[in-house]
Amino acid sequence: MTLLSGAHVLVTRPAHQAENLSALITELGGIAVKFPTLAIVPLEESEAIKEVIAQQASYQWLVFISANAVTMHGYYSDSDKIKKFKSTRIVAIGNATAQALINAGWNVDLVADSGFTSEALLAMPALQEVNTQRFLIIRGQGGREELASALRKRGAEVDYLEVYKRVKPEQDCTYVHGLLEQDKLAVITITSGEALQNLLTLLAGGDQSRLLTIPLVVVSDRIRHLAAEIGFTRITVAQSPSDSAILDTIIKCV
Repeated sequence: MTLLSGAHVLVTRPAHQAENLSALITELGGIAVKFPTLAIVPLEESEAIKEVIAQQASYQWLVFISANAVTMHGYYSDSDKIKKFKSTRIVAIGNATAQALINAGWNVDLVADSGFTSEALLAMPALQEVNTQRFLIIRGQGGREELASALRKRGAEVDYLEVYKRVKPEQDCTYVHGLLEQDKLAVITITSGEALQNLLTLLAGGDQSRLLTIPLVVVSDRIRHLAAEIGFTRITVAQSPSDSAILDTIIKCV
């Protein structure tokens, strides 16, 4: 198929998450330009992380914030032990995280009916009455506080287990600068605010005004607002952060 007719699409997902979207773009006749603006790396406090993992059975709820949280949690843990919990419920922030848990051999007890945000998860009936219950939120370093804050207001005890950090990768930007100069970059895909900020940093020194006019596909209203504040003028929000939803939005932009 040639729906994308040779259009160059910048794929900024971390390298280990870019293959599927890139393949989908290629299948439709596009040219996927892999340009990771984030890298996911383990934290150095491995012993402290393992100590928390050893105590996970004392929590009523384990909440995984992303597919990366699932992957990096497995990096530190004994997978045979973590799947034997009887009184702990496993929560995924969205469908991609739920699928990552299933692929890792976990049983997923709760995932939001719609959406992939803390707000969607907090709307679930199972999380309305959680007074005195213990939650462990597994995530990357830093991040939003809405989920923990809301659960605490409902009387829950909430701890964090941070299992990775996001860093700006080293990149040779020559090829992408060339596409910009020749007006050959058709669409940019962005899946986080940090990825967007890193994109601007990596491409600093080029024609920023031209960059801001390229159609930008994002995965949330929060990122859309950030992009608009930066100065992007052609922003479209995909229905979800899934590769298929991002691809549908790319097609519309092209």
